Amino acid sequence: MSALQITRQIRSSLTQKGYTGRIVPINHLADLENEINEGHNQGLFDDTFYEERLNYFVFRISEGSPHVKSIIITSAPQTQKKVTFNKEGKAYHLVIPPTYSLDTDKKVENMLSKILDQEGYRLYPALLPVKILAARSGLVKYGRNNVTYAETAGSFHRLKAFLSDLPAVEDTWLEPQLMEPCHQCVACIKKCPTGAITPDRFLIRAEQCLTFHNERNADFPDWINPAWHNCLIGCMECQLCCPANRELLDWYEQTAQFTDEETESILRGIPCNQLPQTAIGKLESIYLLDDLELIPRNLSVLLSQHQ
Repeated sequence: MSALQITRQIRSSLTQKGYTGRIVPINHLADLENEINEGHNQGLFDDTFYEERLNYFVFRISEGSPHVKSIIITSAPQTQKKVTFNKEGKAYHLVIPPTYSLDTDKKVENMLSKILDQEGYRLYPALLPVKILAARSGLVKYGRNNVTYAETAGSFHRLKAFLSDLPAVEDTWLEPQLMEPCHQCVACIKKCPTGAITPDRFLIRAEQCLTFHNERNADFPDWINPAWHNCLIGCMECQLCCPANRELLDWYEQTAQFTDEETESILRGIPCNQLPQTAIGKLESIYLLDDLELIPRNLSVLLSQHQ
């Protein structure tokens, strides 16, 4: 098959699963790197945020994939997940936002690899700023909250990027687009507890975003009100008030349920190798085992609110 036919097959296969995707030329790796660097040079990114979140991307082709010609970016719908922690006879139902689940990553990878392998092409891993990539490729639009929105899944989706030696047959690179309703809507500005979303700039003030601090392995700054926390990791305030997500607010999946013993072990900050195996399995199932150092702090704050 020609590159065009393969591209059409990839799009068709993604669509059948409810996913979407774009394939752009590899030269846009440099554009992604320049955008990150220019934003930092212009002071749009706080130094701490830049070093922790934007300074680990890889914009160079490795020796193991010298013939790479394209970047593939996909979007897959994902639900919010509800996790239950039992403590002292009470059950606490907490939320994990849609983007933290890796459920669809392997499905997308397997789908793409199968199509490409059959035609003699390969798929390679990528470590790229997927939000910027997806917006630039035309796959998604931004909300005023700097969250990406897919056409049918709102912000309830996960982005995944790959590299490939499949030639890109079109170039959809464009300026990031703001959703049209956002021009008249200020719901997320009013709802953001930390004031990270402002009307005077396209980018949010990421260093003020609750998600940034919620994901850091450090004490919460004194200016953060404990009552602002609303998820086991991350934050959903600006997404739940967004009109574009109106039809998705009740889209939940009930997942792990931690016993009193498991909850207590996690709250005490017991190392992974000393946790009950059942707790380890449950943390793995919700993709939070790698974030175990954060969970005691976040969980403690949320349980204190409910109590």
